[in-house]
Amino acid sequence: MDRYLALEAVRVTESAALAAHRHMGQGDEEAADRAAVNAMQSALDMLDFDGRICIGEGREGDTEDLYVGQKVGSGSGITYDVALMPLEGTSIIARGGYNAVSAMALTASGGLLEVPALYMEKIAIGPDLPNDIIDIDAPPADNLSALAGAKGLKVDDLVVCMLDRPRHNNLISAVRESGARIKLILDGDVSGVIASALPDAGVDIFMGSGLAAQGVLAAAALRALGGQMQARLIVRNDTDRKILAASKLENPDERLTVSDMVKSDVTFAATGITTGPILEGINRSVEGAVTHSMVLRSHSQTRRFIQSCHKADTILSE
Repeated sequence: MDRYLALEAVRVTESAALAAHRHMGQGDEEAADRAAVNAMQSALDMLDFDGRICIGEGREGDTEDLYVGQKVGSGSGITYDVALMPLEGTSIIARGGYNAVSAMALTASGGLLEVPALYMEKIAIGPDLPNDIIDIDAPPADNLSALAGAKGLKVDDLVVCMLDRPRHNNLISAVRESGARIKLILDGDVSGVIASALPDAGVDIFMGSGLAAQGVLAAAALRALGGQMQARLIVRNDTDRKILAASKLENPDERLTVSDMVKSDVTFAATGITTGPILEGINRSVEGAVTHSMVLRSHSQTRRFIQSCHKADTILSE
């Protein structure tokens, strides 16, 4: 992957994060999302590459910008697949909450699995662990016991991250019965998955279901971090079956791994909007703003954490 694009990707997520942060705590999810989308679109168009969105804001016709299949960038240079999320956590921003981020990933053309607008079951752990110690089909207690053994810990030392949703009530009960502790997050399962692969994030494993697009974007980060993930699409009703039928996927019951979802080297960038387990949020003052970002490259296995100071008169308005 082009090193130049790695840093340019950070500028893209910074732009979206700064635009969304203007709406923090104002109660307007649509305005925050629109600002982030517009800023990311403008920043992407300035990049010297030939990009195609594989994971975006929705299908063409359902959204005006950053839709799946849309071309971004200058149109010259190397062709890349792009997965992006201008604002993960629209409700977080609206209420001034915790753990909102802007993120994107770049791979060679054909490197990203294109998933339909469905939910996905997910389980993820960090790097430097034996292969196949997690099993998406195993009971939570079995996965936690195996992980604790691999880490040389007791099960009650482990912290499980998952979305705080009614659909997870049985999972929450099973995890607590095993003795493990739980960190419930209101939104942001991309950063929740990534937290399982960062040593200082306070998370050992991510469990539960969330949107499939977020699953692929999280898998991109895990490929760069060396983490493990298993996932499977969830088909809940006739509407989901129609969505699946219109997709390119041949086997919806397939167990997906990181390498299934991200098939080539990847560059991943994210900027914190409000503070969460992986990144600090934006700090504003009369002089401007300070952003905190990460950029990950699977080819070199490098991870960079970048603090940027933006003068007030140079911050792009949404």
